Amino acid sequence: MNFYDKWILPRLTDLVMRNKDATRYRSQIVPQARGVVLEIGAGSGLNLPFYGAAVARLFALDPSEEMLRMARKKARAAGFPVEFLTHAGEEIPLDDRCLDMVVTTWTLCTIPDPIKALQEMRRVLKPDGTLLFAEHGLAPDANVRTWQERLNPLWGKVTGGCNLNRKMDELIRAAGFRIVELDLGYANGLRPMSYIYSGRAEPDNLKKHIER
Repeated sequence: MNFYDKWILPRLTDLVMRNKDATRYRSQIVPQARGVVLEIGAGSGLNLPFYGAAVARLFALDPSEEMLRMARKKARAAGFPVEFLTHAGEEIPLDDRCLDMVVTTWTLCTIPDPIKALQEMRRVLKPDGTLLFAEHGLAPDANVRTWQERLNPLWGKVTGGCNLNRKMDELIRAAGFRIVELDLGYANGLRPMSYIYSGRAEPDNLKKHIER
C-alpha cells in the first residue's frame, strides 16, 4: 500500500463523507439497526453516533487499519460494545447466521468483489435478518451513465477503488437477497457521483442461490 492510500486517503475520505447529504442518509438508515449488528466498511466510524439503544453489539469491519484507528476514538462514546475487525468484506470472520442486521453505507462501490461480499453478508445473517444499505451507483439517465463510464477508471485511482457504475439493487438481488424497501434518487452534488440506492433487504430463503 502506497503513502497516499495508507495515510492521505483515510483522512480525505473521513472529511468528504461528513457532508450534509451523507449525514442525512445515515440518519435515516443506521438508526433502524437492532440486536447484534455488523457494519461493513465501517471506515472512520461516521455511522457510530447514529446507532440507537436497540443495538446490543456492533462488529465494525474495514480492511484499513488507519480508518479503524480513527473509528476507535468515536466508539468510546457508544452505549454498546464495539468489536473492530480488520478484514475485507469478502471474508467476514463470523459464524453462519449469527447476526440480526448488517449495515453498509458507501461501501459496495469500493469492494473488489461486491457479489462475494454480499454473499458473505447473507451467510452471517439470521434467516429473518436484515441488510440496511445506502450506496451510490449507476444512474438511470443515459447522459449521466455515459459520464460515469468515462470517469470510472480515473475516479477509482484517486478514491481507493471506488466505482461509479455499479447497479446496486441488481448486485444485492444477485447475491440472494430480496429487497423489501428501495429509495432511489440523486443527492446534491455532481450527478455521476450522487445517484443513491437506499433501503432494506432480507435473505431470500425461498430462492436456491448458487454461490459464485
